[in-house]
Amino acid sequence: MNVLDIPDSGRRAESLDVSVARFLTCHQGLELGGLGGYAAERQKHAETFAHHKLPKHKINPIGTVESATIPGPHGAIPVRVLYPMKGRELRTKGDAGALVYCHGGGYCTGSVDEFENSLRLIAEKSGCLVFAFDYRLAPEFRYPVQLDEYSAVVDWVQGYGGRYRGVHPRRVVGGGDGVGGSMTAALCLRRRDEGKKPLAGQLLLYPAMYSPSSPPAADENKSGYYLEYDGLTGLIDHYLPLINAVPSYRKYVYPGAQGSLHMYGQPLAVIFTNGFDPLREGGIAHARAMRRAGALAAWKHYADLTHGWLRMAPWSPAAREATCYVAVALEMFVKVKPLEK
Repeated sequence: MNVLDIPDSGRRAESLDVSVARFLTCHQGLELGGLGGYAAERQKHAETFAHHKLPKHKINPIGTVESATIPGPHGAIPVRVLYPMKGRELRTKGDAGALVYCHGGGYCTGSVDEFENSLRLIAEKSGCLVFAFDYRLAPEFRYPVQLDEYSAVVDWVQGYGGRYRGVHPRRVVGGGDGVGGSMTAALCLRRRDEGKKPLAGQLLLYPAMYSPSSPPAADENKSGYYLEYDGLTGLIDHYLPLINAVPSYRKYVYPGAQGSLHMYGQPLAVIFTNGFDPLREGGIAHARAMRRAGALAAWKHYADLTHGWLRMAPWSPAAREATCYVAVALEMFVKVKPLEK
């Protein structure tokens, strides 16, 4: 992991990883922020990534999968709990680590079902339980509904929901990809401001930290690499409240725009960025800001990968390797030092 030398701009390889390029070629029309709109994208993503759609030989093994429902501020929240075979002895002692995962999808698409397979891999490699929840999607539900539900799940895992399953309340990490990464960073800021119990760490996979995205990544990766740059503004507009003149929401929508001075009291972060990603520079700038604030554990850059590789792991060895690295980072957070009960 590279901690010290974070450049102003991330390197882009000469070509996209072969296995990822092949996957995108074989799944024409699979994009985020495209001209077809969010309804068509929801259907296409579900057809491609849903767990029950995968061939058996692509499904990652897991100890146990539990479907739970918890009360939330806007209604019931479905939570899928992944129990790995690894780490059972820690659960019996109430000392296990956990990841609360907020999935990506541009606020408007995505479901836990589409992410379960890769999250199974993270759970088994790290030995940590994974709590993945289905938040209410935009534009039917707008900010701050999604953050409210994320915070409610974290409270539950840090409290009875986690203790009942053998999780140590101080070993609960938050994580997400794309807008899920942005919401993880935003939630850490909000929980600090509200005086709530912090997370043990944050895993930010190619997070959406700024709007609009910055050059040169936006120019290099405008179209054809899954996330469509021209559709980013529309996705954010779907997420924002209809009446958004009040500036108080901004740091919880654009957490990367806050700068190092506002990063005090934040959990340590591991930030992943990609060469073929229009969001690349925002993630790198956030890594630099977190480093200046002393809140960066590590930055990992994949010059030949694109946005959304977590769900591509069943088809791409490179994406699978990157997913395994997420598990390494998670395990680092929960095992970096003994935590008092």
